[in-house]
Amino acid sequence: MRPGDNYYTAARDYPATGAWNSSQHPGNRQFYTLPADRKVQLDVGATLSEVTIAYETWGTLNSDASNAVLLCHAWTGDSHAAGRATDGQPSPGWWESLIGPGLAIDTNVWFVVCTNVLGGCQGSTGPASPHPDDALPYGSRFPVVTIRDMVRAQARLADHLNIRVWQSVIGGSMGGMQVLEWGIMFPDRVRSLVPIATCAQATAQQIAWGAIGRRAIRLDPQWNNGDYYDAAPGEGPWEGLAIARMVAQVTFRSDNIFSEKFGRELADGNADKSGIDMWDRFEVERYLDHHGDKLIRRFDANSYLIIGKAMDLHDVGRGRGGVEAAMSRIQVPVVSVGIWSDILYPSYQQRQIRDIVESTGGTCDYIEIDSPHGHDAFLIEFDQVSAALRGLLSRLH
Repeated sequence: MRPGDNYYTAARDYPATGAWNSSQHPGNRQFYTLPADRKVQLDVGATLSEVTIAYETWGTLNSDASNAVLLCHAWTGDSHAAGRATDGQPSPGWWESLIGPGLAIDTNVWFVVCTNVLGGCQGSTGPASPHPDDALPYGSRFPVVTIRDMVRAQARLADHLNIRVWQSVIGGSMGGMQVLEWGIMFPDRVRSLVPIATCAQATAQQIAWGAIGRRAIRLDPQWNNGDYYDAAPGEGPWEGLAIARMVAQVTFRSDNIFSEKFGRELADGNADKSGIDMWDRFEVERYLDHHGDKLIRRFDANSYLIIGKAMDLHDVGRGRGGVEAAMSRIQVPVVSVGIWSDILYPSYQQRQIRDIVESTGGTCDYIEIDSPHGHDAFLIEFDQVSAALRGLLSRLH
């Protein structure tokens, strides 16, 4: 920093987008691009052509393709559910401790697939991808997508892999939304479902949190209505994206965890002395800044908007006669997993999933994760998540 700078005024070298592109190492990604004549019809009425889905796999598909499991990632996740950090994938897999030989999702038994969702920025077609008409990024031309659109794209990949039936579809948060839609849209292509820390329809408060993040990005002058991909380092919409992530990060953890970890400690300056500057940060501010900084370097602002909007639009009952009518299509075993300290997707929503499934003739177990960590507990409490998954998968095997 220059003399007189603080964290908020120092220059930054953030890229215009943290999206992966084909000039970078693919890491463990594989890619499937639909033929040009097989367009993807979206719920909003638009179509996308030459759609690419990035995905990763673990284990071996057996001769009759009867051992496949699909994992669905959360908002800022991607296809890298397991594996070490490597070129093109600078972080370990988000469920690294759950996927592998002898682990809860045992790759000696199961062939595991995880895709980057449609609209994402880590290899699948999204706003940062080249438009087939001119090879320039879609940017503001990219349409709104829904959770159902994401699932339709995954179904196209399943066809490509010759997987007719998933023995289980598993996912947390936004991933859990995809899980429910798989059970409703393709009931004959799933044998079990595990929605974790999710909901059947977004509530007004959940939409409100998303709206604040969208406003932060829209008001960043460097966002340029979504067409910022030619911006020089430091001149993209990094500030709006960082604020949006900071807002979301507050909802991912509980009050107790914030208080125990950070208290009222200052990261800059000393609260017991005079001369405190307006922009001296508390430790919790530094934590939020850290998470904002991390996301800027690995994610795309437009994808953040697109995926967040899909989550807010999520309602399994839309156009289907209501939630109960939609959920009545689920006739396979369900394990609904909640987290008692989750303030973003409170555990009552996962109990509602159980109650609706059972009331419409299905079977559903409810398991609650005992953790103070809030919504992120499904990415932290591996022992408890492992126990929930092992019970179901062992029965299937």
